[in-house]
Amino acid sequence: MKIEVDRDRLSTEIAELASISEAEPPAVTRIVFTLADLEARAWFIRRCEKAGLAVRQDAIGNIFARWTGSEPNAPAVGTGSHIDAIPNAGKYDGVVGVLGGLEAIRALQRSGFRPKHSIELLVFTSEEPTRFGLGCLGSRMLSGTLSAEAARKLLDKEGASLEQVRRIAGYNAPLEEVKLPPGYYQAFAELHIEQGPLLEQQGIPLGIVTQIAAPASLRISVEGAGGHAGAVLMPDRRDALCAAAELILAVEDSARASGALDTVATVGICEVFPGAVNSIPSRVHLTVDIRDTSLERRDAVMRAIAGALQTIQTKRQVSVQEQLVNADAPAQCAPAIVEALRESCLKHELPNIPMVSRAYHDSLFMSRIAPVAMLFIPCRNGYSHRPDEYASPGDIGRGVLVLAETLATLAA
Repeated sequence: MKIEVDRDRLSTEIAELASISEAEPPAVTRIVFTLADLEARAWFIRRCEKAGLAVRQDAIGNIFARWTGSEPNAPAVGTGSHIDAIPNAGKYDGVVGVLGGLEAIRALQRSGFRPKHSIELLVFTSEEPTRFGLGCLGSRMLSGTLSAEAARKLLDKEGASLEQVRRIAGYNAPLEEVKLPPGYYQAFAELHIEQGPLLEQQGIPLGIVTQIAAPASLRISVEGAGGHAGAVLMPDRRDALCAAAELILAVEDSARASGALDTVATVGICEVFPGAVNSIPSRVHLTVDIRDTSLERRDAVMRAIAGALQTIQTKRQVSVQEQLVNADAPAQCAPAIVEALRESCLKHELPNIPMVSRAYHDSLFMSRIAPVAMLFIPCRNGYSHRPDEYASPGDIGRGVLVLAETLATLAA
């Protein structure tokens, strides 16, 4: 069996999909259930149907494109990623795993391979947290990590509920039907750009992921006392932004104190009210992202942050409220799939290294219901989530080749 990847067609398709965007090129913006997102979905489904795949969508908009095997009732082998994009993003994040997955299937079809287990390509709904503040909506619901009841409570920044927005987009089935039955997949493998610089720096074409970091998110509100910037004297101030500034540094200190490179913490949003140059800030909202490959270390950082909140609240005479958005467990990749990826690399004489995924992906939640692994390819300078994100056709082609070989091994 000789597998040949059509790099030219794949490059053309990546460019075509990037043109379906709410942003001017080279930036890509596709927010879930917007017109651009729905147009991109329709474009992708047409490509899948042209490849002879059976396509269905579920109540949250996850897309399943299946190449039916000789034992159609056996557990399937899955691959895929996402095509939604944060504002002002690039054209490779998620897309390489989706269109690369499609090309892997087409390459296997051209090679004459016939799968025993069906091979199913997934496009997960809203991997990015842009609209509803919670990432990986589709895979969370497929795995049962997010219940239908909890999903219905999600609101976007305009106050529209997920339930309202999905129905306007044409997804009307009950959300309870999204969760997959036990044993649906026997394996799931996701191809992705690294979103970091290590592969490029080391001159290695492929990274095989062995662990996926655990994310946690907090919303923190600080209530102080406002007033005129000139009239309220310094001893009398309860400045919410000054308290928030201490909190931000406490978040950084808590992560650094873990002593592990895999521990990271970020305050990504700081909203200040009333936001006037001559007014003392009375209210601040922060969002905090904490990640680690160790649940114990990650939770220790969260406890340290909670302790700092209490200390700063008393010292600054402000009120601090903390809300836990999510706290997910890390994933260990399945040794059998990792070995299949390694064997494929070896067969094609492609150097590779084991890696940790410090960004989390839909595979993190798929690991709750199936054995998973991920394959990383380099991206230039490690850039991602920005318009100059770039992966070369050669690197993408190598990733697709190894993915196709691995899918064949798993589905045989």
